[in-house]
Amino acid sequence: MKKHNGMRPQDIVILLKIISLQNENWNNTKISKTLQISASEVSEALTRCSYAKLIDSKKKTVYKSAFKEFLIYGLKYVFPVKPGAVVRGIATAHSANPIKQHFNSNNTVYVWSYAKGEHRGESIKPLYKTIPQIINTNDIFYELLVIVDTIRIGRAREVKFAIEELEKRFN
Repeated sequence: MKKHNGMRPQDIVILLKIISLQNENWNNTKISKTLQISASEVSEALTRCSYAKLIDSKKKTVYKSAFKEFLIYGLKYVFPVKPGAVVRGIATAHSANPIKQHFNSNNTVYVWSYAKGEHRGESIKPLYKTIPQIINTNDIFYELLVIVDTIRIGRAREVKFAIEELEKRFN
């Protein structure tokens, strides 16, 4: 087994994708194709996640309780984000549903930079570079990423609400 050198952002994306499939049969190739991540990287990510006890040793069942705990208490420190330049892109964090409908964003919009995006706002780096290109493939996956970005960059009330939404989706 390879030495564990810590989690990588794509590990989070892969676990969120697995959860978004809602018990649908999946394999590394399917995850690889839908996320545009190499199959070997998917395999390595699942190995890291197994080592971190976020997925079972067979690499098929995400330990949602442990994963949720990591997302809530560790994600913003391990994978911090700072807003960048105003660009065209895809809305995320409190600028997209399911968070957007509950908060007045005071005209601050966060986006993942993407030339074909429909929004203008401050850019934030997605957890993995392919997210803006592949996000339209699964609404549940998009909502999970929005929730996670809110936890990474949101204010206290937004983060509290995002955690509640995460718990709903993980239960």
